[in-house]
Amino acid sequence: MSGIFYFILPPAAYLLGSISSAVWVARSLHGINIREYGSGNAGATNILRVLGPKAALPVFIFDFLKGLLAVQFIRITPLISPSDQYTGYEIVLGICAVLGHIFPLFASFKGGKGVATIAGVMFAIAPGPAAMCLATFVIVLAITGYVSLGSISAAALFPIFAIFVFGLWLRPENTTLTLKAFSVIASGTIIFTHRKNIERLRNKTESKISFKKKSPEERLRKEKR
Repeated sequence: MSGIFYFILPPAAYLLGSISSAVWVARSLHGINIREYGSGNAGATNILRVLGPKAALPVFIFDFLKGLLAVQFIRITPLISPSDQYTGYEIVLGICAVLGHIFPLFASFKGGKGVATIAGVMFAIAPGPAAMCLATFVIVLAITGYVSLGSISAAALFPIFAIFVFGLWLRPENTTLTLKAFSVIASGTIIFTHRKNIERLRNKTESKISFKKKSPEERLRKEKR
């Protein structure tokens, strides 16, 4: 394979990440700009808050698949797993997809926090630890009702699951130094993007997700910025 593909694939991953499903779903379903409602983020959580579960589920799935599929671009290359070079290039592709989600070319560079897309990258690169993080997220959300707390808790545990549970116990041969670094960086990125949520959680002003059936009009009136 020509080396030029190594330079073409990261921009392709960014363009894939730039497809802002939250913006398009909100506009097509209700004719609104989702960035003018709720938290102002163009992501699945804000769609859930403003438009409800039916609109949020396809957004989450699409954003998740962006990260998952972007990493699969590596299959075009001759790199062999497990190796630091292979994992390193997976991370590059994943980062580009996440940057596309946060700063989407097709949506005025105003996207979401990238949690669903980072989750897709995590599952592509480290499926075992990522599955454990997903379980953590579901448990924390079910107990507290805070999506942000679930995301933060799962992110904080990702390096522990990746480095210690899988790295020292289950699959040490697949846990490269680059993968360990990725687990720390991915965790820190998610926690950093939730810094405002952390402040609201401390002040007890963070909004809980309600799964009670509400009309779109009720949700829109409540979440208008």
